[in-house]
Amino acid sequence: MYIVPPMDDEPPRDFIDFVAVHLRDAQREAADLAGGPEHADEIYPDAFSDLAVRWRRLRLHRRVRRRLSPAAGDPAVEALHRRLAARAKQWREDQIYDVDVQVLRMSPVAYAAGPASVALQKATVLPDTARRQARPVAEASIAWDHACRQAQWRRIGRTVAMVILILIAVASAVPTVPD
Repeated sequence: MYIVPPMDDEPPRDFIDFVAVHLRDAQREAADLAGGPEHADEIYPDAFSDLAVRWRRLRLHRRVRRRLSPAAGDPAVEALHRRLAARAKQWREDQIYDVDVQVLRMSPVAYAAGPASVALQKATVLPDTARRQARPVAEASIAWDHACRQAQWRRIGRTVAMVILILIAVASAVPTVPD
C-alpha cells in the first residue's frame, strides 16, 4: 500500500500532449538560452524530465487554478520556463570555456484579423484527423523514463534512510547492561 503511488511506466496522454504543444517553443527557448541551436538538445530534454517528475503535482495545480480563476496562466508552462532557465544556467556552469549569450527577441508579427473561412469555422467542430507526430511522443517517453528512474532512486533512498532511522531508534531504546 502506497501513500503516494509510484509513477506509471508509460507517460500519461496529457503529458504527451503538453510536450507536443510546447516542444518547438522549448527548443527555441533552449537555443536562445544556450546561444545557439547546436546546444539546445543538451538543455530542453532535462527540463522535460524535471516536469515529468512533478507532472502529477502540476496536473493538480492546473485543475485548482482553472476552478479558482480561469484566466490564470498554466502552471506547467511556467514550470517549463523556470526549468529551462535553471537547466541553461547549470549547462553554462558546466562548460569549460565561458559562454557568451546574447538573447535577441523578435517582435511578434501582427496578423490581420479577417473573417475566418468556412473550413476554419468547421475545423473547430470536427474531430481531429491529424496523426500524432513521432518526435513529441518519443521526447515525452524519454523524459518520462528518466523521471521514473529518478523517482525509483528517490524511493530507494527514502527506504534506506527510514531503515537507518529505525535501527538508530532501536539501538538507543535498548538499555545498556552495566558492568
